[in-house]
Amino acid sequence: MMSAPVRVRFAPSPTGPLHIGGVRTALYNYLFARKHGGTMILRIEDTDQNRFVPGAESYIVNSLAWCGLEFDESPEKGGPHAPYRQSERSDIYRDYIQKLITAGHAYYAFDTEDELNAMREAGKEKGGQTFQYDQQTRKTLQNSIALPEAEWKQLMDSGKPYVVRIKIPENEQVVVHDLIRGEVSVNTANLDDKVLFKSDGLPTYHLANVVDDYLMKITHVIRGEEWLPSAPLHVLLYRFFGWEGIMPKFAHLPLILKPDGNGKLSKRDGDRLGFPVFPTEWKDPKSGEIYSGYRESGYLPEAVINILAHLGWNPGTEQELFTTAELIQQFSLERVGKHGSKFDPEKAKWFNHQYMQRKSDAELSQLLQPYLDQHGVSPSAYYLGKVIHIIRERVFLVPDLWSTSWFFFIRPGQYDTQVYQKIWQPGTTGWITDFAREVEKLEEFNKDTLHAVAQEYTTRTGVKTGQLMNPLRLLMVGSNQGPGMMDLADVLGKEEFLERITTGLEALSR
Repeated sequence: MMSAPVRVRFAPSPTGPLHIGGVRTALYNYLFARKHGGTMILRIEDTDQNRFVPGAESYIVNSLAWCGLEFDESPEKGGPHAPYRQSERSDIYRDYIQKLITAGHAYYAFDTEDELNAMREAGKEKGGQTFQYDQQTRKTLQNSIALPEAEWKQLMDSGKPYVVRIKIPENEQVVVHDLIRGEVSVNTANLDDKVLFKSDGLPTYHLANVVDDYLMKITHVIRGEEWLPSAPLHVLLYRFFGWEGIMPKFAHLPLILKPDGNGKLSKRDGDRLGFPVFPTEWKDPKSGEIYSGYRESGYLPEAVINILAHLGWNPGTEQELFTTAELIQQFSLERVGKHGSKFDPEKAKWFNHQYMQRKSDAELSQLLQPYLDQHGVSPSAYYLGKVIHIIRERVFLVPDLWSTSWFFFIRPGQYDTQVYQKIWQPGTTGWITDFAREVEKLEEFNKDTLHAVAQEYTTRTGVKTGQLMNPLRLLMVGSNQGPGMMDLADVLGKEEFLERITTGLEALSR
């Protein structure tokens, strides 16, 4: 039982497109909230103005909507803890940073970025030492701890830019209780005095996310493994604010790995590895470069959700295909693993194939409709239904609906030369012509009657079935692709079947 109503948040930064790892984080938060009758919040963490990318926020919102993930509170919907963009909450953070300074848990630092970089370079030259702004070095730098009060106040009065840093206590063990990883303990000697408030008047992620989680009454912080090193700092902030008793429970999700397991699947891996890593297509506003998305590649949103659900979570059964309702019912953080999960692009296609097969012929027809419109084709609903029924098992992605069926709607305008050279024999044209005459005599044309005619013809003439069927397929389709020849002819109908024989033989004779 939960001691308080469950409230979780997905808090992306609008610094670019939403990686599928981010979608999975949003999904796990969503499933957890819905299972426990809780509230799902979307909060935009846009305090890093240097990395802000125009259009990224709307991309994130639209991508999550396509995936079917709904929020109870968000910048668009509003809610009792609005605003939900951190850039609109600056005054709130100023009040809380001042509380930390007054209590002696934070301090002003006037060191410039150039000065700090120089110290980092000097450390490298002294045998690879890594400079860190921490309990030891802060005593020798330009800050309100090392400098006399009159001196640092004079710097402030003069308008010298400054940041506010957390004052990490010396030689303490900070314990993070993680629902997935158990107890994680870190000594403060390994922590640096992170910047909490920047010189531009905006907080860093660390301060803003802790303050907002407190004010928005977040009960569980479910986020990626990359934030685990920051968790001790956040625990300290909860203590410094006096919020330890109502600190949310943490759960740090495992990484999604490249298909070979060698490292985290990154935003740069997408098209390079031949599959999308973004939910929907993204066009970089600076470079104009376009990155493929699962939607545009022909994946169904319910399949993408199922793919991501299994990347880190194990239902504990053999079941692989879930409805959203089933995922909500069965999901638990206890069954989320600690170790990274390899992304398998072939398995992803398999999942999509399974969800395509779950759709009715009418639903698949609707998915095919945009391709028909694009090519100016308007088949009857009856004919379209017959086509879908024949090809559906061959379809893995939405574009396959067209690539496996176009020849039912458009006569081939050209014929595969390699296939022609391989299968066409000196007697082929005569065999096809004779067979067509037999087909013309049929009063009832369907796959059964056509099969009977073909069987009678090959038995009587000694022509092998392949010598007849393979050339017929080339005339019908223009290549050697497509469903069974009898099924193909059955859908096309007698008139179109014979017409394609005539036009095909004429084209090949030129």
